Amino acid sequence: MVRIVVIGGGWAGTGSAVAAAQAGAKVTLLERTDMLLGTGLVGGIMRNNGRFTATEEAVCMGAGEVFQVIDRTCRHKNIEFPGHKHASLYDVARIEPAIKGLLKEKGVEVRTKSRVKDVKTENNIITGVILENEEVVNGDVFIETTGSAGPMGNCVKYGNGCAMCVLRCPTFGGRVSIAAKAGIKESVAKKSDGSIGAMSGSCKLFKESLAPEMVERLDKYGVVIVPIPEALRKGEGILAKKACQQYALAEFAENIILLDTGHAKLMAPFYPLDLLRQIPGFEYARYEDPYSGGMANSIRYLALSPRDNSLRVEGLDNLFCAGEKAGPLVGHTEAIVTGSLAGHNAVRRALGRETLVIPSDLAIGDAIAYVGDQMRTEEGLSKKYTFSGSVYFQRMKEKGLYSTNLDVIRARVNRTGMTDIFKKNC
Repeated sequence: MVRIVVIGGGWAGTGSAVAAAQAGAKVTLLERTDMLLGTGLVGGIMRNNGRFTATEEAVCMGAGEVFQVIDRTCRHKNIEFPGHKHASLYDVARIEPAIKGLLKEKGVEVRTKSRVKDVKTENNIITGVILENEEVVNGDVFIETTGSAGPMGNCVKYGNGCAMCVLRCPTFGGRVSIAAKAGIKESVAKKSDGSIGAMSGSCKLFKESLAPEMVERLDKYGVVIVPIPEALRKGEGILAKKACQQYALAEFAENIILLDTGHAKLMAPFYPLDLLRQIPGFEYARYEDPYSGGMANSIRYLALSPRDNSLRVEGLDNLFCAGEKAGPLVGHTEAIVTGSLAGHNAVRRALGRETLVIPSDLAIGDAIAYVGDQMRTEEGLSKKYTFSGSVYFQRMKEKGLYSTNLDVIRARVNRTGMTDIFKKNC
């Protein structure tokens, strides 16, 4: 049986592991912390704008099980907030055990507290990865889904300091780039002002620290919008630092926008606590993640691997990548769909079969190809891409790829010959 090793247990790693197992492989997933999902533990937004289309394309292609688990853990469905329609918000407290259950059901060996520190290579082939305890984990093909944030020194160097976020580098060690350890030169994304990386796009407030009437509205409607007195506005400049450029709209500078994911998700990369507590309803507010959300957030997009449209890392015969490693792609949906393709193709590669490239007639295929081209240019590396807004959502609409009509999406997938492709044993 083919042996696939996935390094990184976030949304991209989850998508990779499920797809590889579904394609008939024996899969081991290595996660450096004690929980899966990484930033997905504090994220929560799904199906907004073009992410609806991408999700349903994945379902039609046979990569829908991760999304189905997410749908079952949603606190709110079909909500709207500025610039975004038909969003779902999953419960950050329930999602991780639910995903672990799916992986167990698929027969994936999940190994937490298993930080990879180095690789063993031979003739452009990775033969094994080395854990902190010196154990070597061997495989036929490897998939890197380690993300692009951390270690904490990068947040100090390129941001406002360690944000004490859910990535928990001080406890479990910083992220290590597998591609870089194997000798691959990676790219670094930039903010619009030319500075390195991008700041994570939101903070989470301890819901019970908010005014009771605000909590009641959040629980009932899923979204609360509170105008910020002009004297307390931070200005729109901070929005340019965000990784999540789909939320870099004037409404997010002029209002406190909260979403209910179990936490009260504050749609800003950080907000000074002394200013926040001057806004009615936030007098007792405190941050849940990152704990330094009054002055900092994590810095991302510091390690992007060169790759082709099958998501194989260029320069290595048996390493695939997904999520943020595959380019300046932003979001859970983007991580899951790229992970699904990487996982499926890892099995194909191990079996000596031609790898799959999703046609550009589908939003997923077009996004992978477009971002792959853009990340080879300086200008492209200064932008962020997501199905839910900014540059790529505009492209989706211009190309006629955005749709919420399930019949239209199914027909489009069927025309490309991709229906249930991920359900087929390689």
